[in-house]
Amino acid sequence: MEENLHGLVLVHTGEGKGKTTAAIGLAVRAWGEGLRVLILQFIKGGWKYGELKAIEALRAAEPHIEVRQCGLGFTQRDKSDMDKHIKAAHEALKEAEAEITSGNWDLVILDEINYAVKFGLLEEQEIVELLKKKPAGLHVVLTGRDARPDIIEQADLVTEMKLVRHPFQKGIKAQKGIEF
Repeated sequence: MEENLHGLVLVHTGEGKGKTTAAIGLAVRAWGEGLRVLILQFIKGGWKYGELKAIEALRAAEPHIEVRQCGLGFTQRDKSDMDKHIKAAHEALKEAEAEITSGNWDLVILDEINYAVKFGLLEEQEIVELLKKKPAGLHVVLTGRDARPDIIEQADLVTEMKLVRHPFQKGIKAQKGIEF
């Protein structure tokens, strides 16, 4: 890593589509420049999303990119197992701290971590404390709707995706390769 590199904190939030997609695009760009990239997915779990296949193809060419699904899936679908979701989120947070402080990565993406806070799986202050442990040269991206004010305050770059129109509003279901 370059000596004078300033690691950035980036937040992709908002009601519009594209937060994870933007982060994955950034991961691909970083991978292409030889950066070591880790993506930890806080909510998504169990499903085989298109980005998982793409990352595996990249890993086959150059293994310095990795994605790990840490969550148990969408909490709003199964509120009866909230304790399990909270436990999984805290385990993912511990893993994020270990990886962020390890020196093994140049870019760490905490995908859907803002949702984990929104749904009460993690506390805003836990994320702020995690960001304070970030080494100076490490880039960290946080995605998910409703990024909390103290998290936004820690960021160098905040992008809010604005919903203008979505196919779901017309009754069109999620499309493979577009939403997942």
